[in-house]
Amino acid sequence: MTYRRPPSNRRPRKDALLTVDDIYRQPVGPASDPKSLYALLLRFVKWRRERNWSETTLKVQTHHSYRFICWANERGISYAAEVTRPVLERYQRWLYQYRKSNGEALTSRTQRTAVQPLQVWFRWMVQQHLLLANPAADLELPRQEKRLPRTILTVEQVEDVLNQCDLTTAQGIRDRALLELLWSTGIRRGEVAVLDIHSADFGRQILTIVQGKWKQDRVIPVGERALWWLERYMLDVRPQILVNPDCKALFVAMDGLAGLTVAGITRAVVQYLRACGIDKGSCHLFRHAMATQMLENGADLRWIQAMLGHRSVESTQIYTHVSIRALQAVHASTHPAEQRAAAEPDGTDAPAASPQG
Repeated sequence: MTYRRPPSNRRPRKDALLTVDDIYRQPVGPASDPKSLYALLLRFVKWRRERNWSETTLKVQTHHSYRFICWANERGISYAAEVTRPVLERYQRWLYQYRKSNGEALTSRTQRTAVQPLQVWFRWMVQQHLLLANPAADLELPRQEKRLPRTILTVEQVEDVLNQCDLTTAQGIRDRALLELLWSTGIRRGEVAVLDIHSADFGRQILTIVQGKWKQDRVIPVGERALWWLERYMLDVRPQILVNPDCKALFVAMDGLAGLTVAGITRAVVQYLRACGIDKGSCHLFRHAMATQMLENGADLRWIQAMLGHRSVESTQIYTHVSIRALQAVHASTHPAEQRAAAEPDGTDAPAASPQG
């Protein structure tokens, strides 16, 4: 017998990412006209699916392209030939002036994310001879900001979060195994959601991630401690809560019908972070913590790049800015004020700093 979750009838939130199914159910403008923006978007989605693009990429790009179609349709623009460079620049100004429900403006990163799919989409139209020229070809995007992670957990903070799990319950043991795996490997929550019962090799102490981000497979090491908790969960807890024998997911929801979804993984992790007073962040905090702590303990940046699954080492270099232990040591040993304090630790003979200094 096959167990299935009932379909959700909830309408997506205004700011939530729309799926392709949502867009099929909500046509815009002259949807039946094959030359309309809406029809061309569906054709573009089909074309990309046939070329094995990931559903996550399709979801993000389709969402933002659909939002542009809605904006354009409200202004009497329903066909690709009607979209010009000034129209796209007008849309950029609208994004800049847009305010969310809490009154905040969109970040420059969000504005870039909203416009970049249009560049890809219109370039495809030109390649398919659906347009003579690409109006988004030379569109100037907002400058990209480079921001550091807001919260980097210390080892003590991570241990505190792990100790919040109630090990007298099945859910507590499952969640402890989940948290230990996140900290040990630094994998993404989306990669956790696709793990199955064969993903962990306890003998070789490795974890195989199949079709992770960018549809790439990779094999990464797992620490003995994380494997111990994972084995305890798989032997003692997973068989106890599993209802659907066809479910092969590694981490199972407490109803036992299916594996934990990305949202379910987030909910499981957030409760322990909030219990420790960490009011921002979720699964990615363990990814940041792992990378920063390994770097501070002497790991080479290239090895951390391989662990995290970054395509470019530039994405990994952010942790060299976060990890400042080595910089603190250099500062303490070379800054004249620190050297003087070391020579006169009681400070009794050190002259006071001048107010004009």
